[in-house]
Amino acid sequence: MSAVSAAETTYLELSQEGGGAHKFYEVSVDGPVVTVRYGRIGAGGQTQTSTFPTVEKARAAAARKVGEKVRKGYAPAVRGGRAPRPVTRRQVSSAPSTARAVAPVLWRFRTGSAAFGIHVDDDHCWVGNQAGDVYTLDHEGAVLARFGLPDGVKCLVADDFWIYAGCDDGKVYDLSSKLPFAAYDINADVDIFWLDIHEGVLNVSDRAGRLTVIDHEDEHQWARRSQGEHAWMVRADDRAVYHGHHQGVTAYRPDGGGELWHTRTRGGVLFGWQEDDAVYAGTGHRVVQRLSKATGAIEATYACDSAVYSCATSPGGRFVFAGDAASSVYCFDRDGTRLWKLGTGSGSALSMQYRDERLYLVTTDGSLVCVDASETAIGAAQQGSVPVVRDVKLAAALPAYAPATAVEAVATVAQAPTGSVVVECVQESGRLRVHVISGGYDTSWNVQFPRAIRVPGARYVVDALHPAAGGFYRVRGDIRRLV
Repeated sequence: MSAVSAAETTYLELSQEGGGAHKFYEVSVDGPVVTVRYGRIGAGGQTQTSTFPTVEKARAAAARKVGEKVRKGYAPAVRGGRAPRPVTRRQVSSAPSTARAVAPVLWRFRTGSAAFGIHVDDDHCWVGNQAGDVYTLDHEGAVLARFGLPDGVKCLVADDFWIYAGCDDGKVYDLSSKLPFAAYDINADVDIFWLDIHEGVLNVSDRAGRLTVIDHEDEHQWARRSQGEHAWMVRADDRAVYHGHHQGVTAYRPDGGGELWHTRTRGGVLFGWQEDDAVYAGTGHRVVQRLSKATGAIEATYACDSAVYSCATSPGGRFVFAGDAASSVYCFDRDGTRLWKLGTGSGSALSMQYRDERLYLVTTDGSLVCVDASETAIGAAQQGSVPVVRDVKLAAALPAYAPATAVEAVATVAQAPTGSVVVECVQESGRLRVHVISGGYDTSWNVQFPRAIRVPGARYVVDALHPAAGGFYRVRGDIRRLV
């Protein structure tokens, strides 16, 4: 096959046995425009478009791109000839609660599909479901916006005030701007179970029990295989990355320098939480266990009546909460004494978060549930007195945002919002980097920028940039290309 076929399109695949790479690369030429599409086999992938002065230069550029991939082991293929690699979607059962009373639920929002992702901050509640929908609500349950992502949402994580969604398509989407964009693209051989982001560094745990670490430039840093498989927990801070799997919890140095400690838990880990000095592991053997971050020692055990799907704490770990496979939610004091057990009324909690005397759950029936966890409300619930649940309705005119595949173009900086910042995409040692060229910024720092829209030599206008602790800038707001 020639570099560019008569149909002006070359389609290549790289598929390795034993769970290795399973991805495609397609180059199309339409006059002076070259379009590159790449990603996991069977997925839509990401698209990059470049325009050249002449058709000849476009064809030459396409030939170079194809040649680079062929040298890396890609080969011509027929689109659709290989099936997509299976993606593990968590299979969970949810039995009726055995609790004698139901939790005091203030409001409930049904998303329409099983939900795993949750994040609650000062202003918003975020929920992501298996259909790829992410909704933002206020604390009283009003739905504010919807993001439509290409595949199921595995989890939602926050890093400072940036919100990220890890999806079944292998990408991690930044939801901090109006239009989401793919900030990280995880290798096709990584079957994501959970992820965490700390100061721009992405930590991914997977089905095989591996931990993969990727920096803010979406470049692989290091990987380790822990002693157990099915790694449903990863949490990170300055001192370590905490990896929970079916053989317990393993802590690794953040720089990949080796293992700090390994602790066997009572049963395989199904969920993890962290506070400043401890990590909490919910297990399949009906317990949550608190482990010292410094030594890995088990400091307390919180006994439930069924497998623990999720857990969380109040600030400092004063109270510990758990959700089990039997649609119940628990509260314990710090030393492990059970304070209460109540039914959720909406299936089993797959993730949870506590904030300001409220416990937010996402459940097997796809609901985001807000529980009044104040002492007064819980006491009344234990006596059988609960408020009438308010079911939140989705507004017909709700705005919906999908990931951007291209960016709006502006002719001059003056056409962009006041205070915008100009950045430039440059080649450095064979890699595309983005640097700030506006005054008042450190021009040696890289900018975390979506790979799908990087074009060598192109300049972009962004609404704002914020420095991150890792020594790089993050984009805040919309991105426009200068033409």
